[in-house]
Amino acid sequence: MIIRIDFNSDEAIYIQLRNQIIIGIANSQIREGDNLPSVRDLAEDIGINMHTVNKAYTILKQEGYVKLDRRKGAVISIDADKYKAIMEMTNEMKVILAKAICRNISCKEAHEIVDKIFMEYESDNGL
Repeated sequence: MIIRIDFNSDEAIYIQLRNQIIIGIANSQIREGDNLPSVRDLAEDIGINMHTVNKAYTILKQEGYVKLDRRKGAVISIDADKYKAIMEMTNEMKVILAKAICRNISCKEAHEIVDKIFMEYESDNGL
């Protein structure tokens, strides 16, 4: 999996890293049971501070995407609590859709965007 960090972005590096890993899971570049690089290795590869990688891994653990094991490091392990995931998504979508409404994006346009993104992930996964 290739991780792309935009050092000129306003978005924090640990958030970019977290998002890249979640996208990698969604498009099957990394799968359940796969090990992520060690904090030190990933920090060196990207050229960032180890604490930044550690923060991203900690958030991924809190969100149910990885388990942290002292011997194996960070391992992809999806927490399959669908109800919790739907509630979290609902809360996040409320803000995203509020922003869309403020920018005059219609419900139809929002649905088209969601459908397009789902189709991209489904084609990446061979579905």
